[in-house]
Amino acid sequence: MSERTGAYTPSVGRTRGGTTEAHALSRRVVRRHPERAVPDEAAAILAAGMVAHVGFCEDGQPFVIPMSYHYDPQRPNRLYLHGARESRLIQVLASGAPVSVTVTVVDGLVYSRTAFHHSMNYRSVVRFGRAHVIEDEAEQRTIFEAMTERYFPGRRAGVDYQPATAQQLAATLLVEIVIGEWSAKARRGGPRGPYDTDPTAPGTAGIVPLKE
Repeated sequence: MSERTGAYTPSVGRTRGGTTEAHALSRRVVRRHPERAVPDEAAAILAAGMVAHVGFCEDGQPFVIPMSYHYDPQRPNRLYLHGARESRLIQVLASGAPVSVTVTVVDGLVYSRTAFHHSMNYRSVVRFGRAHVIEDEAEQRTIFEAMTERYFPGRRAGVDYQPATAQQLAATLLVEIVIGEWSAKARRGGPRGPYDTDPTAPGTAGIVPLKE
């Protein structure tokens, strides 16, 4: 496939105090297929997504871990992750280390009459930020119950399931990622090969719709 689902620009420099303005701008600009940039759709994509791929470094080794997450479009610069207190990922995030979060929604597989033009329809967001731990138990409960509602619409604590106990909350770390820079990108439509609009050409072309 020649059409990539996410090509984002690398860093261009840092200051002693952190990320430079030019560096931050470079992470918001979609260079590969800039016509696919959809910055106004970032909140909707995060609200629709099911899995966040969380990237971080520890001792120079990069890791990317898939996780469930919570996102509320009413607070567009916040995203929530949780895990066991012993989790390496959660411990790194709790330290305030820089993190990237990628959410992708795949809407369809695109097949073409030429190998080069096979692709997929997708919506994706890449966000960069730092996290801090949510310590307040009442706030934890509110966020966890909202997360459950996001994945299981209509389910209510105390009615459809027993709320988390204080012991269970104590065994779990909830972190809030404050988003700095971000970019959003999407591909839509059918195949775009040179023969894909010609019904007399050999082969087949079309879209296989997908729904998460």
